[in-house]
Amino acid sequence: MKRIFLVEDDLSLINGLSFALKKQGYEIDIARTTLEADTLWGNGVYDLVILDVSLPDGSGFDFCRKIRQASKVPVMFLTAADEETDIIMGLDIGGDDYITKPFKLAVFLSRIHALLRRSENFNKTVTELNSRNISINLLKSQVYRQGKPLDLTASEYKLLCLFLENPDQILSPQQILGKLWDYSENYIDNHSLTVYIRRLRTKIEDDPGKPNRIVTVRGMGYKWNTKEPGV
Repeated sequence: MKRIFLVEDDLSLINGLSFALKKQGYEIDIARTTLEADTLWGNGVYDLVILDVSLPDGSGFDFCRKIRQASKVPVMFLTAADEETDIIMGLDIGGDDYITKPFKLAVFLSRIHALLRRSENFNKTVTELNSRNISINLLKSQVYRQGKPLDLTASEYKLLCLFLENPDQILSPQQILGKLWDYSENYIDNHSLTVYIRRLRTKIEDDPGKPNRIVTVRGMGYKWNTKEPGV
């Protein structure tokens, strides 16, 4: 049975979500403050964390950062804040999904199922990916370029993993967004993806202005090029 940790201060929402999640067969623990969340997090093992951003005594963003220091558990932000900058920041610090209030319960449950399914599939993959002097240790979530560690955001890390898992395959923007975030809304759009691609290129390409690892296939998308220049 999957265990879900809900950090939310709205009692009416807690009651509704608790009923729906238990009906789906999930175990659920609840915290209404970051102080309560700290205590429960230290004593429990969870398959998914659902975090409200605005809590009475702190920020869900800060609690997510704490989680990411020790765990790769999927994190979903549940919040009324729908500004693109807030959403991108939430994903960059380690969030896996972002759903804004108000929302439809069916959509919420579908996103939870998708997050848990992707997490299970990720844990069944190989423990290391290597290509073009880029190495990813999946167990430790560490990336190296020519043996030197790279500092990537959570979103950049997931994007790089996706490319190395699909070498020489053209991935459309819609495929990339769907595989990484399962978004049907326009929170993370093609423009945002372009920003992520550009930032990632500055960290892994020899010449970011002339990329030859993550290449653009005009009108189709992007692909990870396994061939060295001149080959």
